[in-house]
Amino acid sequence: MTGYGKSEANTENLKISIEIKTLNSKSLDLFVRISPRYRNKELELRKIIGNKLVRGKIDFSIVIENLGVENNSRINVNAVKNYISNLEELHIEGSQLDFLKMAIRMPEVFTNQEIEISDDEWLLVLECLNSSLEKVNDFRAEEGKSLEIVLKKYNQNILNSLFEIEKYEQERIESVRQKLEKQLAELKVQFDEQRFHQELVYYIEKLDINEEKVRLKQHCEYFFKVIEEEEQAGKKLGFIAQEMGREINTIGSKANHSEIQKLVVLMKDELEKIKEQTNNVL
Repeated sequence: MTGYGKSEANTENLKISIEIKTLNSKSLDLFVRISPRYRNKELELRKIIGNKLVRGKIDFSIVIENLGVENNSRINVNAVKNYISNLEELHIEGSQLDFLKMAIRMPEVFTNQEIEISDDEWLLVLECLNSSLEKVNDFRAEEGKSLEIVLKKYNQNILNSLFEIEKYEQERIESVRQKLEKQLAELKVQFDEQRFHQELVYYIEKLDINEEKVRLKQHCEYFFKVIEEEEQAGKKLGFIAQEMGREINTIGSKANHSEIQKLVVLMKDELEKIKEQTNNVL
């Protein structure tokens, strides 16, 4: 969700500059700095920005530079006279000019009269805003293309590790069988061969990871589909990653095999990379 856009426009007396910066965030976090000239338009501006950018930590500013003689500042004459009178009562040494210089630095000496914005000027502001928003989204789109490649790579790495587990499946089951037979032999006790095989089947069924592998494969395939087909996929990809994590953890708890455990660690590592990067997806 990182992006940047800046646009400028000129009227006869004004230069209007709009700048937008965006960073990653789970929700819309909009900070605005608006010239007092457009303060009464803040809600409208917020709505437009929110609709276009949807999510992210957004820093928006609109700055005005006077090119002509237009100035809405006015001197509060009564306030200046009162300040000068108070200074004189304090018997401070100085001339009237000195008192005047001190008085004009005081609060409420300058007042701003509200300016009525013309329709043409406001349309120009909106055009400038939309131009900045388009630049931000173009920036985001370029970043998204790179991010898509990275996420697909991480997801494919998980699938590759999942396929690698297949080669150890038979070995894992045989290892369990030999381990149990060895333990029984060391006990030097008589046992029912048929009952032993029944218990062995039950034990192996508890260690079966076929269902987890099928579900994990489905989650990975769905992850690819969402990336390719949906525009605002960030939150959904995050949910899918959570489900992938559940299956990977279960496979790890049932693995009972060193090589499979190593593959589980690799899958967890790739999944953490996915979770980190999905926070950057709109």
